[in-house]
Amino acid sequence: MSRLQRVRDNLRRAYDSGRQSVRSSRADELAAEGPTIDDDYVPPPREPEQVHDSTNSRDDAEVPHSLRLAAAWSWRLIVVGVIGWALLHLIGIVSIVVVPLAIALLLSALLAPAVGWLLRLRLPRSLATFLVLICGMGAVAGTLTLVISQFIDGVPELTDKTSAGVRQIQDWARTGPLHLSDEQVNQAINNAQEWVNSHTSQLTSTGIATAATLFEVVTGMLLVLFSTFFFLRDGRKIWRFIVRLFPLNARWSLADAGDASWATLSSYVRATVLVAFIDALGVGIALVILKVPFPFPLAALVFLGAFIPIVGAGVSGAVAVLVALVDQGWVISLVVLGAVILVQQVEGHLLQPLIMGRAVAIHPLVVIIGIACGATLAGIIGALVAVPLIAVLNTGIRRLSRTRPEVPLTAVVVGGGTRTDPAS
Repeated sequence: MSRLQRVRDNLRRAYDSGRQSVRSSRADELAAEGPTIDDDYVPPPREPEQVHDSTNSRDDAEVPHSLRLAAAWSWRLIVVGVIGWALLHLIGIVSIVVVPLAIALLLSALLAPAVGWLLRLRLPRSLATFLVLICGMGAVAGTLTLVISQFIDGVPELTDKTSAGVRQIQDWARTGPLHLSDEQVNQAINNAQEWVNSHTSQLTSTGIATAATLFEVVTGMLLVLFSTFFFLRDGRKIWRFIVRLFPLNARWSLADAGDASWATLSSYVRATVLVAFIDALGVGIALVILKVPFPFPLAALVFLGAFIPIVGAGVSGAVAVLVALVDQGWVISLVVLGAVILVQQVEGHLLQPLIMGRAVAIHPLVVIIGIACGATLAGIIGALVAVPLIAVLNTGIRRLSRTRPEVPLTAVVVGGGTRTDPAS
């Protein structure tokens, strides 16, 4: 070993011994002073941050869970509301197209069984559809002709009796519990005449607007006819084309929901027609027995009114009661009112549960709210299509919300439809 190496080792040993002596002296000093508070103090463990899975930062975790949940629901509802408002606005713009298409769907659901029956007789689909559509148009035209002819024949007599009824009301106002004088009665008549004269311009403008929309009515009727024809002939092909626009994994669920919704719509329309026919038949027989004028037109009005559930038949029956009051007096009108109430009770407690209940299971409160919203948004057409629309949406959403659709083991998705393995 060289002299330089020995010097280096001596210096290292001296440095190590010096550090050891310093450590020993420091330990002796601490032992002489005794334990301190800081030596025994152990800091508490830090609690982990409570961060929910739905939060991205500590700031979100500080917000109460209920408030975050309410905010999440709020912005989602706002988005749904904006989309719904946009759809309603778009439907309002193209209502001249949407309304005829809705009526065509209802007519197609009503006439589809007749087309199917003709197809089983080996008739071509186009010919079967054409025959059913022509027969339906003939039935509607014949009914309207009979209603209008009876109404025109009975209007003069009804006008005379209406004048007599007005005079009876004037006499009752003088001699009844009101005890009005001739001046008060004449003043009321003059006020009514002044109201009509002051609103003549509005009535005239309404008539002009109605004449201006005649072209739209004719266009809508033609669109209903053409749409009904193609819905009856190519409805399945149209639906398969729509289904093929969606992803492959969603086609089976969508096709299943569409088939179930169409079955619900068909059942609803047929059940409504049957219930409306029974209502019209009952009221019509009562009007014929009591010799009330316009029995067939009033029965037809009851038939049409029955397509608006719960409220339609009652309103149309009130018209029959008013006609009976003007023509036959208050005794016969009360009898007609009793007949209308009896028909309504039979419909509500017998026909609706047996016929309509099997087709559509919707709570009456939902029906009333749907009719009110439909009438507010689209008038008579809205009230007409509100309930079938709710029924179709109810069935379709229920089918789509199922976690696992009932797919046959041998079913194969082909485009928008399905087919079954021939070996099954």
